[in-house]
Amino acid sequence: MKLFGVDVGGTFTDVIYSDTEKRITAIHKVPTTLEDPSTGVVNGILELCERQNINKTEIDHVFHGTTIATNAILEYDGAKTGMITTEGYRDIIHIGRHQRPQNYSIMQEIPWQDRPLVQRRNRVAVAERMGPVKDQVITSLDEDQVRAAVAALKEKGVDSIIVNFLFSYINPAHEQRVKEIIEEDYPEAFITVSSDVSPQFREFERFTTASINGFVGPKVKSYIQNLEQRLKDSGIPAELHIMCSNGGVATPKTVSEKPVNTLLSGPAAGILGGAWAGELTNREKLITFDVGGTSADIGIITGNGYSESSARDTWIAGYPVMVPMIDIHTIGAGGGSIAHIDEGGAFKVGPRSAGSRPGPACYGHGGLKPTVSDANVVLGRIDEHNFLGGEMKIYSNAAYKVIDELAEKLDLSRERTAEGVLQIMNNNMANAIREKTIQKGEDPREFSLVAFGGAGPLHAVDVAQILNIPEVIIPLYPGINSATGLLTTDLKYDVIKTEFMISTNLDFNTLNEDFSTLENQLIQQLKEDGVSEKEIQILRSADCRYAGQGYELRVDLPNGLLDQETIVEALDNFHESHKGEYGHNFLESPIEFVNIRVTGLGYMPKIEKQAIHHDFELEDALLKTGVTTFNVNGSLEKVETKFYQREKLPVGQEFYGPCIVLQKDTTTVIPPNCTAFIEEFGNMIIKVGV
Repeated sequence: MKLFGVDVGGTFTDVIYSDTEKRITAIHKVPTTLEDPSTGVVNGILELCERQNINKTEIDHVFHGTTIATNAILEYDGAKTGMITTEGYRDIIHIGRHQRPQNYSIMQEIPWQDRPLVQRRNRVAVAERMGPVKDQVITSLDEDQVRAAVAALKEKGVDSIIVNFLFSYINPAHEQRVKEIIEEDYPEAFITVSSDVSPQFREFERFTTASINGFVGPKVKSYIQNLEQRLKDSGIPAELHIMCSNGGVATPKTVSEKPVNTLLSGPAAGILGGAWAGELTNREKLITFDVGGTSADIGIITGNGYSESSARDTWIAGYPVMVPMIDIHTIGAGGGSIAHIDEGGAFKVGPRSAGSRPGPACYGHGGLKPTVSDANVVLGRIDEHNFLGGEMKIYSNAAYKVIDELAEKLDLSRERTAEGVLQIMNNNMANAIREKTIQKGEDPREFSLVAFGGAGPLHAVDVAQILNIPEVIIPLYPGINSATGLLTTDLKYDVIKTEFMISTNLDFNTLNEDFSTLENQLIQQLKEDGVSEKEIQILRSADCRYAGQGYELRVDLPNGLLDQETIVEALDNFHESHKGEYGHNFLESPIEFVNIRVTGLGYMPKIEKQAIHHDFELEDALLKTGVTTFNVNGSLEKVETKFYQREKLPVGQEFYGPCIVLQKDTTTVIPPNCTAFIEEFGNMIIKVGV
C-alpha cells in the first residue's frame, strides 16, 4: 500500500509518504496556502511524488488532518446560521447554565453570549413538544409554522439551518420531519439536526454542539469537496480520509455531514503520532508534548491507550461540545509566545503570540516584540545558519534588540532575561502537565515525555527536569509528528443513546436491544465505506455515575448479551474509576447508567516499522562547536556545546550534553548532565539528568 499523510498547520503543511510493502518512508514540508489549504495539500503530495519518483496514480490512501473547523470557531468566522427550535426554548443557547467560565468575575466574557453561533433574530420557535417518555408526543409538530420559518430564514439569507428540539434525543421524529421539510423548501441550506449530531440529554450542550456543526458546516463541506476535486484533477485516484477528534478517520461524506467531529483533527493526530513513537520504543506510559508557534498540546497515554474527554470538560473556544474527543489540554505557549510585563508589573510569557506573521523578531518579518524563539536565539540554542535545514535565515541582531529592550525594563542582563523567558515558558508547560498527571492521581516520574512539533524538542528536557520525568523521546520526524499519526489509525465511528437506568433495576432486554441497534447501524456504515465484516471491530461502553451525581465517568462493557452476571465487572470498574478520578468511591451506592456508547473500528493500512541502517560514526554528525548559555546549578554559564546533524547520528551510540541536535523540522536541546542515543527505529532517547 502507498499511503500519504498530510497535516495542515498555520505555517507549514506537513507531508509523509509510506510504502508499506517496501517499507520506504519520506517526508516533505510546503508552505500552507491559507487562502485555500487544499492547494498546499495537493502541492505537497505532488512535490514529494516528484522528489521520490512515486507514481501518483498508484497512491492508495490519503489521510488528512485539517484545521478548517477549528479555525472557523477560534476566529468566529463561520456560516450565517438560523435555528428552528421548540416554543419557549429560543434562548437556551444564550442563557446556558448558571455556571460561568470564571465563577467570581463580573467582567468576564461569556463566549456563547458575546459570540453567538446563531443570532437571536435568526432563531425561530415552532409548536412541537416530545415528552421524556419514549414515543410520548405532548404537542404535535406544526408543519405550517415550520415551512414559514424555513421561508423566513431563506429570505434572511442564512446558509445553514440547525434544528434543536426538546427531548429529540429520546424521539427524533419531529426533528427528522423538519429536516425533510427544509430539504424540500430550501435544499441549498446546510442542515444540522441535534439528534443526528449528539443525541444526548443536556439541552444547552446538545443545542450548542449542533449549532457549532451548523456554524462550521458549509466551510468544511466546501473545503472537502474542493480537496476531493483537486486530487481528482491532479490525477491522484487515492481514497481520502479525514482525521477526527476521536482519534480515528472518517470518509469525506461523513465529515461533510458532521464537521463538528473534526474540531481537534490535528492535535488528535499528534497524540497518535506520540503513541506510535512510544510503540517503536516499547513504552506504554507517555506524556505527549506538542509545542508549535502559538500553543502547546498535552496528552496522556497509559497502558489502556489515550483517554477521551468527559462531558464536564470538553470545550472549544469557550463553547461546550458533546462529541467524542481525545482528552487534550492546550495552553498558549509556543515559539511565538510574547514575553511582556503586565499591568501589575509581573513578568509573563504568553498566551499572546506573534504568530507566523510578523512572527518572532529573529524571523526578520518585522516582529518587534520579544518572544520565546528570540530568547532561544540569544542563548545560542537556535543556530542561525541551520534553521529549517538552512532554508530560512535567522536574524540574531533583531533577537538581541528585542530581548535587550525587555532586559532594560526588568533591570536584568540580556542572558538573564532570555533565561527568564524560557523558565516562565517551561514552568507554564510543566504546570499544564501537572494538571493532567498529578492532579489526576498519576505520577509523571513513571512516564516518558514524547516531544514533537517545531518547538517541543527545544524545551522538552527542561520541562522533564522540572517534573523529574526520567526520559524524553524525540520521534524521528518530530516536526511532522501529526502527519505520521495519520498513518497509524483506523476508520472510527461513535454512536450514543441516552438510557437512564439504575444498577439495582437494569432492564437487560432494553439494553441488549439498544446495543444491537447501535451496533448494526455502525456495521452497516462501515460496510458502506468498503470495510469487510472480518475487519470490523465493535467496542461498547457506558457513561455512568452514582445516583444523584451531576457528571459521568466512562466504563467499558463486554460484547454479547448482557445480564446480571456479565455486568458485575463493569460496575466494579466504575467504582475503581471513580476512586482514581476523585480519590474515593461509594461501594454500596447504586450506579446510574446515563448513556450507552458503541464504537465501530474499520481496519485501515498503516505505516510499518522501519529500522535505521547506516554506517555513520559520531564524528560524522558533528557540524560545529559553539557556545551556548545554560542554567547550571542555579547560575548561568556559557558552555562549549557540540552541534550535531540528526540524520548522521549513529544508532545505539551514546552522546552527551551539552549539545544541540539539528534537523530540518526542529532543534533538540540536550543540556549538561544528560545523555542520549538513537534507538533502532529512529527515536532519540534522552536520559534526563538532575
